[in-house]
Amino acid sequence: MHPNLVVLALIIFLESAVLFAALGYLIFELSSETPQSYPSAIALSVLTALAAVWVATIGVNVLRSQAWIRGAAVVWQVLQISVAIGSFQGVFARPDIGWLLLIPAIVVLALLFTKPVLAATTRREG
Repeated sequence: MHPNLVVLALIIFLESAVLFAALGYLIFELSSETPQSYPSAIALSVLTALAAVWVATIGVNVLRSQAWIRGAAVVWQVLQISVAIGSFQGVFARPDIGWLLLIPAIVVLALLFTKPVLAATTRREG
């Protein structure tokens, strides 16, 4: 297995771990504080859980060299870049979080289009 593929999988697993940590925080907050809206808090927790599982699934299938991971990873990284850009602006701007989201997303996008990763994840007929 090429090192680029391993680094790609590690970064994606790290993103998934951060999502699982965020899910733990959301569940803790839901159980210890009174949210303004229970349905919104539960929906956010469910969406975070789905995202964490999906990103972990992408990571597992990177190691299996599945062709479909490229599209799934690009979509996730674009979403992550969108959140990162939002973190740089506004009243509650958090540039530190923006950089922590932006840098891995750019690295993953760059790795996805390297020759070794493309070769490993290209569908082969027969």
